Amino acid sequence: MPVLTAPLSPTHSLPGAQFTSLATPQRGSTDTSVWLVEIAPGTPATPHQVTREEVFVVLSGRARVRLSGAESEARAGDAIVVPRDTPFELSPLGDAPLRAICCLPVGGRARLGDGSMFVPPWAE
Repeated sequence: MPVLTAPLSPTHSLPGAQFTSLATPQRGSTDTSVWLVEIAPGTPATPHQVTREEVFVVLSGRARVRLSGAESEARAGDAIVVPRDTPFELSPLGDAPLRAICCLPVGGRARLGDGSMFVPPWAE
């Protein structure tokens, strides 16, 4: 199945964020999960870590990125590389939504501040 047709609407929602699964094991990929995320302006970051390297490519908007406490900004066209087991936060800057494509190896999990772990449902 070389072409996976994009869903017509987001497949998952959280307060202030929508996720659209593009290539995931449930959709036919085997090694890499890819999704589109859109985060509304003013939505606070959710501090977390991932068990595998995660890559974001900013499509539009601006992002505040915090990795291991160091803060930077990413704009359209920039790639954000999140090393495994690294404290990470991502939030939109300004009045526009942040839109990004995200990639995570299949089987990667997220770890929240309380230690709980889960596979992001938009990556399954």
